[in-house]
Amino acid sequence: MATAKAAPKPKKKAAPKKARAPSNTAPSPETDRSQPPPKTESPNPSAGASPPPAFDTLLSPEQVKLVETLSANLARAAVTAQGAIAEAALRQADRPSSLTPDPFHVAPALNEVMTRLAAQPDRLVRAQADLFSRYMDLWQSAARRAAGEKVEPVVSPAPGDKRFNDPDWVANPMFDMMKQSYLLSSNWLNSLVAEVDGVDPATKRRVEFFTKMLTDAFSPSNFLMSNPAALREAVQTQGESIVRGMENFAADLERGGGQLAISQTDLAKFKVGENVATAPGKVVYQNDILQLLQFAPSTETVCEIPLLIFPPWINKFYILDLRPENSMIRWLTSQGFTVFVASWVNPNEALAAKTFEDYMIEGVYDATQQVMTQCGVDRVNTVGYCIGGTLLSVALAHMAARGDQRINSATFFAAQQDFAEAGDLLLFTNEEWLNEIEQRMDQAGGFLPSQSMADTFNALRGNDLIWSFFVSNYLMGKEPRPFDLLFWNADQTRMPKALHLFYLRNFYKDNALAKGALTIGGERLDLSKVKIPVFVQSSKEDHIAPYRSVFRGAKLFGGPVTFMMAGSGHIAGVINPPGANKYQHWINERTCESVEAWQAGAKEFPGSWWPYWGEWLKARSGGQLPARDPAKGKLKPLEDAPGSFVLVKSNPIDAG
Repeated sequence: MATAKAAPKPKKKAAPKKARAPSNTAPSPETDRSQPPPKTESPNPSAGASPPPAFDTLLSPEQVKLVETLSANLARAAVTAQGAIAEAALRQADRPSSLTPDPFHVAPALNEVMTRLAAQPDRLVRAQADLFSRYMDLWQSAARRAAGEKVEPVVSPAPGDKRFNDPDWVANPMFDMMKQSYLLSSNWLNSLVAEVDGVDPATKRRVEFFTKMLTDAFSPSNFLMSNPAALREAVQTQGESIVRGMENFAADLERGGGQLAISQTDLAKFKVGENVATAPGKVVYQNDILQLLQFAPSTETVCEIPLLIFPPWINKFYILDLRPENSMIRWLTSQGFTVFVASWVNPNEALAAKTFEDYMIEGVYDATQQVMTQCGVDRVNTVGYCIGGTLLSVALAHMAARGDQRINSATFFAAQQDFAEAGDLLLFTNEEWLNEIEQRMDQAGGFLPSQSMADTFNALRGNDLIWSFFVSNYLMGKEPRPFDLLFWNADQTRMPKALHLFYLRNFYKDNALAKGALTIGGERLDLSKVKIPVFVQSSKEDHIAPYRSVFRGAKLFGGPVTFMMAGSGHIAGVINPPGANKYQHWINERTCESVEAWQAGAKEFPGSWWPYWGEWLKARSGGQLPARDPAKGKLKPLEDAPGSFVLVKSNPIDAG
């Protein structure tokens, strides 16, 4: 079909020109190359206008210099990050591949929760409608604020959430909108999972935990371009903060041997035996799994019955002796107690077969015997901290079954015997996850690497122990501050395979001790047969040994039990010297059937609980004797405190 053509526009007459080849073909040999290329009409009406000014003419020389410096630093940061990642990839290439793409086995639990949600479409529709309504409120609020009206936030961070402390999260409308949008979505998703019906509680709790991990990871505060404080730091330092951040990132990858080990403190500022773990004393005994430390007295007389402390073997003992001003060991010696502490070995593959029973016999039984020999007594008072308290509980039940009365009293710091309400660590102890741990230990040579345990504990408080340092170290480029507690926390130990699997399966998974189903050393254990005086400390905000779980364990003992609660958490709730005047504690000496009833009748006292415990302990420590010099006892000193076991590092890089 023929079509009409538009009439051509009139053109100015011009001198005839030679025909040119099309622009996509090579010029013909006949083309006169001496002639300049013909000019063509531009469809842009402004073609005749002057070209735009060069970018650098829009800026002052100082501004140009700033842009050049910022660009150079961004390039340096990119090169540093790329090099670190490439090096990490090469290191990981020599290692066995990941055992499973879903090591925490969340997928089956997530599938069950999603299936139940799909079976409740009315709830899902209501939840979606509620989310949409909340977003409408947010958009209206933002519009009113843009119009100059003062408005209240639609949603605010939870109390204690430090991610949005920077003033620009409120003052700047863009960042405020970003923050509130994130909070609406994350709160909605977490609530949706928490409120699903018809799902096994443990399964739902696992999905809740990892949903929160996911939503925490996607917080706008964790990304450079959506974190006002990080952006401001980058501009003020002309990109130097980003360079420093990538250097910190590279250093942490190097320290982790190709895996990211986020620094929480300046590890170079502390040295065990020099500015931490400095209480004077002697190593007076040693076997395969512990060194027995006896600390020098600081009073002229001491109590007759000595005190022996069993700290957790997951960490080093010097949580009890960080600095002179917060050292529990120094405080106890100042109160007239003869103090002994078990310093556990940092095991390697040679000790992979050491069992929980070995730790009971070579740990509790052997150490108590050596203390009695050293002091010339037939009884000792004992303390068990965290997992050390679980071990002590097992030993007490074993001794009760055999009529052994060497232990006069027992104190427990943040220790569990009943694991029915043991908190989020229960999420890591289903059979699939235990099999995964076993394979990891086999690959490592028969022990659990210390970083695996550190990662697990950090995950329980991700925003505080992971993301806050991620932002500070990498996005802001800051150096971690020296902090003795975090130095100790990073100095973790390895776990022997046989010991660790027994502990996880029999306590966390099966709760066998509380059920009276645990047999060890030829004896079926029953804590109700333990009749000695027991003092139980718990902490209100403990996420590793929740106070409800600790209270359940206290109810299992058959003798007099004093239960108390301290403020703060698993560490600060225990290590709270009187001179600090921090936190508080609650006391209720009446026997209560539930922790709620105990709390209802408890009286709050300001400050440390140590003096209250000290009075309890002194009343059960006999008369006064001349102070005991650890160098003059029946056991020959082997070396000065803190000993050599505590100096063994899990990571060879840290040892340097």
